[in-house]
Amino acid sequence: MSRTVVVGDIHGCFDELVELLDALQLQPDDVLVAAGDVVDRGPSPGKVVDFLRSRTHTVVIMGNHERKHVRGIFSYAQEITRLQMGDHYAPAVEWMSTLPYFFENEHIRVVHAAMIPGIPLAYQKEEILCGSTSGEKELQTLFPGQRWYDRYTDAKPVAFGHHVVGPSPMILDGRVFGLDTGACHGGRLTALSVPDFTIHSVEARADHWSVVKRQWQLPVLKQKDWLDFTWTELDETIARFSADPAARRWLVEVSAWAAELRALIPALAAAAQMLADELSTEQIRAHPAAAILFQARNGRLNLDRQCSTPRKTITLATALDLATPDLPN
Repeated sequence: MSRTVVVGDIHGCFDELVELLDALQLQPDDVLVAAGDVVDRGPSPGKVVDFLRSRTHTVVIMGNHERKHVRGIFSYAQEITRLQMGDHYAPAVEWMSTLPYFFENEHIRVVHAAMIPGIPLAYQKEEILCGSTSGEKELQTLFPGQRWYDRYTDAKPVAFGHHVVGPSPMILDGRVFGLDTGACHGGRLTALSVPDFTIHSVEARADHWSVVKRQWQLPVLKQKDWLDFTWTELDETIARFSADPAARRWLVEVSAWAAELRALIPALAAAAQMLADELSTEQIRAHPAAAILFQARNGRLNLDRQCSTPRKTITLATALDLATPDLPN
């Protein structure tokens, strides 16, 4: 008889997934259900996605991490995954957009994060099922001081991930199974087999997220749109990313580049004023910095807005024929 095998949050831990499925002796006709968050934080999100997409009898639940990619909401983990997957990223996101928010058969229900007891899965809010920020807040309002599963009295067992429950899975009354045992943080990757309801798990090979977020810090920083940051955003970003030595060295160069650009602003003001005094009205109208020059002529020159980002500062400097430093490679 075929089984249904529910795997907790994989988070890009491909080697652990292969080891776990080998230990389970997964058969081709077994149904494999990934409980969401199959990407982000781990070393091999692309391999995980390729495997899950290519295997028949496989269901992947929409987790909050997949939902972030689908909606274009990027924090550090999503930025890393996009770089890790390269050209495979766009088709992977297109696939993620098709993922269901739950799975149910005669033996088990599977959601990524939570459900409201007593309400059929088809009528649950997606935000609650996948564990989005708004869904989490709603659960806190509905069950103050409790977890949703403390109120779960439905007869059919339910399995979920999302919240790391510890090094071992959480099992309540043989009906509630919390399967996120922190594989990407150096814990374990855990699966529930049904209808025998046995637990299987393997140890993570490393604290992957600690390693990955250091390894990818510099590539992530280099793909940020530094030219369009405000000066405040630029300073805050430089202060926030400083764990990796290579990234720290590069950020020192970026900081010096930004300081050189900002120091150029008084010279831009002086050049604009000089041209405004020298050029005729017709010459000013034909100038690429005409708006600035007319402000200078009318005694209203203020470059706070016109030079509020590196790109704007460089654009004005180019119009005024002043050289600017290059963003570090």
